[in-house]
Amino acid sequence: MFGMSTSLNPDQFDHFRRLERELDELLGRWRLPGAGIRSVARDTFPPINVGVTADRVDVYVFAPGLDPKQINVTLENNLLSISGERRIEVPEQGSFYRRERHDGPFRRVVTLPEDTDPDKISAGYRDGILQVTVQRQEAARARRVEVQ
Repeated sequence: MFGMSTSLNPDQFDHFRRLERELDELLGRWRLPGAGIRSVARDTFPPINVGVTADRVDVYVFAPGLDPKQINVTLENNLLSISGERRIEVPEQGSFYRRERHDGPFRRVVTLPEDTDPDKISAGYRDGILQVTVQRQEAARARRVEVQ
């Protein structure tokens, strides 16, 4: 077509993928803090949901293919940090035509409400979902007072 070869070298797409990753990294730094879920850069891994009740805060981390023993969970100054690494084996002679699944190291940090109790935290990993539960402090919970 137009006097050009129609065969494409798969390595040509690597340059575009690298440029796309670099732009995502650069533009991802400009998001506003506390702007919500839309403030997360595209392809951020792992995606998370945070649920809140009067008694606790639940953080759900969607990270299939991890070894639970390789996941690090820490809570300090109301900052919940979750880190680890996911490895995807690639055949020695193989390459990707399209790659949408993240591999390599990751780290996510979530700010929790101030009334969470750092001594009452638990974490479990099942079916590719890490659930971290942090109880709220008793003193901060609403109480019903009976009027006499």
